[in-house]
Amino acid sequence: MAFVTRLTDLMAIKHPIVLAPMGGVAGGRLAAAVTRAGGLGMLGPGYADEAWIAREFEEAKGERVGIGFIAWDLARAPRRLDVALERGPAAIMFSFGDPAPFVDVVRRSGAKLLLQVQTVQAAREAALLGADIVVAQGTEAGGHGAARALFSLLPAVVDAVHPIPVVAAGGVCDGRGLAAALTLGACGALTGTRFYATDESLAPAEAKGRVVRGTGDHTVRTRVFDIARRLDWPAPFTGRALQNDFTRRWHGREPELAADAAVFDSYAKASQTGDFDTAVVWAGEGIDLVRDIGPASRVVDDLVVEAEASIARSAGFVAPVTG
Repeated sequence: MAFVTRLTDLMAIKHPIVLAPMGGVAGGRLAAAVTRAGGLGMLGPGYADEAWIAREFEEAKGERVGIGFIAWDLARAPRRLDVALERGPAAIMFSFGDPAPFVDVVRRSGAKLLLQVQTVQAAREAALLGADIVVAQGTEAGGHGAARALFSLLPAVVDAVHPIPVVAAGGVCDGRGLAAALTLGACGALTGTRFYATDESLAPAEAKGRVVRGTGDHTVRTRVFDIARRLDWPAPFTGRALQNDFTRRWHGREPELAADAAVFDSYAKASQTGDFDTAVVWAGEGIDLVRDIGPASRVVDDLVVEAEASIARSAGFVAPVTG
């Protein structure tokens, strides 16, 4: 059985599953694998340059994939969007910052426009900008986000932007999460952390292992990794990551961290050498449900099968009214 939603119709995909464009993790192999399995694969360049974008589109080997950008960072180097559009992506997604300067060129290209939001007001603004799909992101998500949890945010966004399709993001790591998102009015789910721990992910093996071994209780929303990387992320965004020695030392002491220049070099070295006691592993609260590392195609299949089973079980809770 396949789910038929406005997302699957609009994007011409089999399953209502979108790969989150995780920066430096969602490369061409992973995006292509998700697309081949029936979802929509998305590249995640993060802060990467034009060469990375060109290389990872090539790595996708002609599969129909999209790409996501950090809007405030894209303004620093807008040529990256041109490089992506030259390769005919299925979709362009913008998150964090003002996407307005880039909307017209995306729409003229024929790519579908996905705008990720963290508030109902931002969802209304996305609708006015002409979003084809609005992505409602809850605070459960790994990586950067804001303050509202998905369970209450999602239906409010669905109501605010109807009839624009809404995709749920934040904590969806198994089919029960996908089923819940559909029940709350979404037409699909954008999933990151579960795909982080896959064979095709660009994440280092040690980082994948930490995701598998971690739990949602071991994550924290923090600014310390952005400060250490000298990235001036705008308010109100923080990032959800696995706790490690670095967060235990610096979380809650952000002004001191920002003033300690020696930390910047040591942090950069830790990132380069894969020392994840210091370096960041972005992960969402749903990592309790990430129990192994395997092919992305199996993750897509499992999400669909589990969602179908969850919906079938839920139907049994409703008794017919008689009399």
